[in-house]
Amino acid sequence: MEYSGEVKARDLIPESGGASAGDDYLPGSGNSGYSVSHYALELDYRMASNRLTGTAVITATASQPLGRFSLDLTGLVASKVSVDGVRVAKVVQNTQKLTITPARPIEAGASFIVSVRYGGSPGPRRSRWGEVGWEELAEGVIVAGQPCGAPTWFPCNDHPGDKATMQLAMTTDSPYRVVANGTLVSRTVRSSRTRWVFETTEPMATYLATVQIGYYQSYALPPARIPQYAYIPEDLAADFGADFGGQSAMIEVFEKLFGEFPFSEYTVVVTDDDLEIPLEAHGLSVFGRNHVDGHQGEVRLIAHELAHSWFGNSLTAASWKHIWLHEGFACYAEWLWSEASGSTSAAHLAEHHWTRLNALPQDFAIGDPGPDLMFDDRLYKRGALTLHALRVTIRDEAFFELLRKWTFEHRHGSVTTEQFLAHVSESSDRPTGPLLAAWLFDTALPKLPPRRR
Repeated sequence: MEYSGEVKARDLIPESGGASAGDDYLPGSGNSGYSVSHYALELDYRMASNRLTGTAVITATASQPLGRFSLDLTGLVASKVSVDGVRVAKVVQNTQKLTITPARPIEAGASFIVSVRYGGSPGPRRSRWGEVGWEELAEGVIVAGQPCGAPTWFPCNDHPGDKATMQLAMTTDSPYRVVANGTLVSRTVRSSRTRWVFETTEPMATYLATVQIGYYQSYALPPARIPQYAYIPEDLAADFGADFGGQSAMIEVFEKLFGEFPFSEYTVVVTDDDLEIPLEAHGLSVFGRNHVDGHQGEVRLIAHELAHSWFGNSLTAASWKHIWLHEGFACYAEWLWSEASGSTSAAHLAEHHWTRLNALPQDFAIGDPGPDLMFDDRLYKRGALTLHALRVTIRDEAFFELLRKWTFEHRHGSVTTEQFLAHVSESSDRPTGPLLAAWLFDTALPKLPPRRR
């Protein structure tokens, strides 16, 4: 019997379906057999009822013959699916996957377009790292996608190594402002509803896709080489200016150290709710109102999230075992900003954090920390110490030239620890292999190299 292309209630079965992309840390996320090049999302969100409906049009290329394939989708129900405009033969949906059997098998190397109509009441999904994904605020919505929250609001291939461009159109109640990745290309008001359209032209990992909805007021930040935008609660304007007024200087410093800013603009959102930690997303960062005090009390977090523009958003870990390439670099950027702004030097901060880290258990390697510890603060600090040890060993000029080449050669790509080790080896005339192997793959904490005079 031919399948109509509509998903029936009986197809919402609990057993797993679809093929995993094979990430050891999140075996249920991502899908093998194809790669995505573009997502086009047309979404409608009703704030009062927390109702999301939408259509996702996904452009992909098969890496092998596909008799069937799967997409990640959690908490929402697909109602109609087609491939290349043709109704599919079968769709099976469970709690994590949408498994699609196209009317005709897809040949290896062939491009194809999947259209999924879906809807429901979105919410965060539970994970070993807490609740992630789409979440209602007191007045609005926040999307925190890392590491597996993207499928709570759109069907996707949720693997950090599968990066794609995106067009997002979001229609919602007119009093609210929508902020998302990329450039706002149009805004259309019709009666009590507003449609916002954003385009992201750089390849983006799905976990970095985000949409923020709230009663936000725009705030003009001091000019930098690239445009900066800020959307904040109106009552935080004075404190926000005091805290983020130095962000332009921070961008200038980081461009000298890391290379050209990888995006055409940068956006900061401050929610009206408190957040446990700030969130990085592709081309923007999200802070809670508790991170804004008017006294630059959280300036290190501003530096950390900004640094993710290079390390995490542009250069994205090919799989989650390489997460230190995001967090170690962003943590070290905090120390570099402290040094550049005339506060505590990176050397003093390294010695301080080495002492603190040395008093804690040494029970994992940051080069492959395992899923339970990949967001452990010890990984952040030891990653930063690894970079500082490398800097001391090869000296400043070689170290920062190495970083600038790293970000340039892999701009908007996927990276691994092995690639970084090879890059260091090729870029430095000093032996660094044993040093980096000890810092990245031994559980024991190495001694910091002595400071060079």
